[in-house]
Amino acid sequence: MDTLIFFAQGFIGMFNKGGETLMGWVTGIIPTLICLLVAMNSIVRMVGNERIEKFAHLCAGNIFTRYIVLPVVGTFFFCNPMTLSLGKFLPEFYKPSYYAAGSASCHTHSGIFPHINPAEILIYLGIANGVTALGLDATPLALRYMLVGFVANFISGFATDFTTRFVEKQQGVQLSRKVVAVKA
Repeated sequence: MDTLIFFAQGFIGMFNKGGETLMGWVTGIIPTLICLLVAMNSIVRMVGNERIEKFAHLCAGNIFTRYIVLPVVGTFFFCNPMTLSLGKFLPEFYKPSYYAAGSASCHTHSGIFPHINPAEILIYLGIANGVTALGLDATPLALRYMLVGFVANFISGFATDFTTRFVEKQQGVQLSRKVVAVKA
């Protein structure tokens, strides 16, 4: 009987923990994401769809701006995960590649700009703690992390372009490479 009670308590305990996690999200990250969505859409409306689309078109036209500049601008101003929503202004073909570069940039810039991804800062600080324990300054580590991130994010986006081309051929589809008007 004790075994059945133990399993029953464990079973309901799993759902209680899930409920606690959900409540943490409801009172934590979800309101933040909603506010970021409102802020991003407000900025888009104030700046104008045409200007944002023109910026995205400029970024989409050049592989370096597409996988370095746009993710850096997005992660600095919109943080994680809102930077990924800037991909909606890119042509369909480049969206997977932008996601690859943009999501990685949320991690690699956190050493210099901890506001980008506060959850990731713990990982960086764990490594930086070892550097500071040796009596060294952690700033060069943060700069190197970001600079290596630029290269890694670029490679990630570039490699995803090849993957997208492969899937296009495999599926017999042609994704758009032209920027089209998007409603904010």
